[in-house]
Amino acid sequence: MPSDFSGQNLRGRNFKGQDLTGANFANTDIRGANFTNAVLRKANFTGARAGVQRRWMIVQLVSSFLLSGVLTFVSVLFSAVFIAYFFTSDAIQQYTIFPGIAVVCLNAVTFLAIARQGLTTKAAGTIVLAMAIAIAVAGAVAGAVAVAGTVAGAVAVAVAGTVAGAVAGAVAVAVAGAVAVAVAGTVAGAVAVAVAGTVAAAVAVAVAGTVAVAVAVAVAVAVAVLLLSFYVAWRANKGDEKFALVRSFGVAFGALGGTSFCGADLTAANFTGANLKSTNSNASKQKPTILTHACWKDAKKLDRARVGDSLLANPAVRELLVTRNGYKKSYVEAKNLREANLFGANLNEAVLKWTDLSGANLQRADLRGANLTEALVIGADLTGAALTGTCLQSWNIDTSTVLKDIDCQYVFLLEQPNEFGSRERRPHDPNKIFQPGDFEKYFKEVLDTVQILIRDGINPEAFKTALQTVLEKYPEATVQGIEEQAQDVLLTLKVAENTNKGEVEQDWDAVYQIRLAAEKSAALLECEQRHSQDLKAITLATVTNLGTLLSNLSINTTAESKAMNDSTDSSRNLTVDGNLNATGSTFNLGEISGNVTNTLNQLQATATPEAAQLAALLKELQEAIATSDLTPADKTEALEQVNTLAKAGQNPADGTLKKLSGTAVKVIKGTIAALPDTTKLVEACSKLLPAIVSLLGL
Repeated sequence: MPSDFSGQNLRGRNFKGQDLTGANFANTDIRGANFTNAVLRKANFTGARAGVQRRWMIVQLVSSFLLSGVLTFVSVLFSAVFIAYFFTSDAIQQYTIFPGIAVVCLNAVTFLAIARQGLTTKAAGTIVLAMAIAIAVAGAVAGAVAVAGTVAGAVAVAVAGTVAGAVAGAVAVAVAGAVAVAVAGTVAGAVAVAVAGTVAAAVAVAVAGTVAVAVAVAVAVAVAVLLLSFYVAWRANKGDEKFALVRSFGVAFGALGGTSFCGADLTAANFTGANLKSTNSNASKQKPTILTHACWKDAKKLDRARVGDSLLANPAVRELLVTRNGYKKSYVEAKNLREANLFGANLNEAVLKWTDLSGANLQRADLRGANLTEALVIGADLTGAALTGTCLQSWNIDTSTVLKDIDCQYVFLLEQPNEFGSRERRPHDPNKIFQPGDFEKYFKEVLDTVQILIRDGINPEAFKTALQTVLEKYPEATVQGIEEQAQDVLLTLKVAENTNKGEVEQDWDAVYQIRLAAEKSAALLECEQRHSQDLKAITLATVTNLGTLLSNLSINTTAESKAMNDSTDSSRNLTVDGNLNATGSTFNLGEISGNVTNTLNQLQATATPEAAQLAALLKELQEAIATSDLTPADKTEALEQVNTLAKAGQNPADGTLKKLSGTAVKVIKGTIAALPDTTKLVEACSKLLPAIVSLLGL
């Protein structure tokens, strides 16, 4: 039975590595608790209070004050000493006033760069460029070349010290402020840090000396550093990416001693309404933290927690998981919502294009009008979701995608209208809508099909062999369609649920390619044999003609004419032989036609009215095919299908023949697809095939 800790004080408790599956921690105080590597699947943390205990909070605040005070002291001291020095009468007399101006300007540029560009490489580049310009300008305006080098060197040292002091002070107080906000939870924490920095600045002024300029500069720099630091801390805690480094440090520092979920399995854990400030869910040294389907609805201060590289690291995704409101929002840039818990989320008209929703919990989610173009929805659960008006262009689903009780009237299969202004609405009729269960049937039918593209047309023998092999191996499979696509043919097979579609296609390809290769080899062998026979006949004819010519050199013109006639006769015989070989297909056509006639006679002899009626229809179809404009090869193929239909009529209880007869009808339709609608064969098929299908019970 799962443990029940609801309402208890669990501050500082150690649950490391324990199996707490389904445990109830509702409304508990788990500040400072250790759940490292624990199993917390389906655990209930509703209303729990996590974070650091009071003693840790005091340690963190004192540390931030000390850090701020020490580094601000160093910052102001450096800045005041160097700037004040260049404004003394001795320095002005030795170096002119320009180095002092350059250092002041550089200090200002440093502060502005940090304020506008953040703590980024771009800001660093700006500061380095300003340093170079300050050194060059100060040296150039110093006057004499001999003095310029000295000035440049002095300015370089001063610049380095000033910049180091300014950056150190700004970062130190900003980080301390960020820590204060992370721990105290209010801007008052940052103000307290600013006060600590001001005290440190006063000490720095006293140390700097009694020079009036030094005192004034120290105060000015201290104020500037504190204002900048306060601004940086404020922006960092607002989530400004330019100050992400400061924020990350502050959050990490604030989580020291806080509740630890490092390496825990939090699958389907419920954190509804929990306060998660200063918690740590980074991976442990032993294993990663699992947050699959964890519920973060109405969780508090999740932005102040260490979440590693999980979904919660993205502010937009974090907000969606907490508020469950993504109305008209775009998650194209976020892209990753894998295994997210979005139960009942409002994603009405949300843009989820290219988003990874694999394994996500989308039960009862409102996805009306949403854009799921090319979204990855494999393994997601959409039970009870609303999908009316949703764009599903090229979305990726499979048999693991749950599509039960979908509330949907229509969907679109194109994001943008095509050249005809259509977005491929389903159902096609704008006045028609899906009835309950239709959506699941429509897309389930798509999922339960295997489409095989046969390039460069169908080889009848290879097609027949491959189809027979696949239907024997997968008895529940049926031919759903055969479509002509330019020079290729698309075969669609309906298969049973959970069938390995990859294996079906592999089995088809293996048999088809082997049979196709055998057909090509047989054709090549026949061609070689025919070529050999032709060569032999030509050789014999040539030898005969040559012998006749030699034996009649001395004979009169009449005899020569006789020899010429004999040669002509031999040539004619060769031509006739060639025609016999060339019309092999005609001979095959005649043979299959005879076979069909025999099968139809046997069918007609069956003592049932249906058999006689079917035989008459098939006989009429046979005659229409024989007199059509089809090529001999197509006629042969079509007649073979008629023969299959006749055999199925003889054995109506044979399931395999019945399945093959269904395929035969589709093959005939595919064969005549390229013919004009006005041809006699097309008209005959449109009249005869429905009746044949009805009699066969297809």
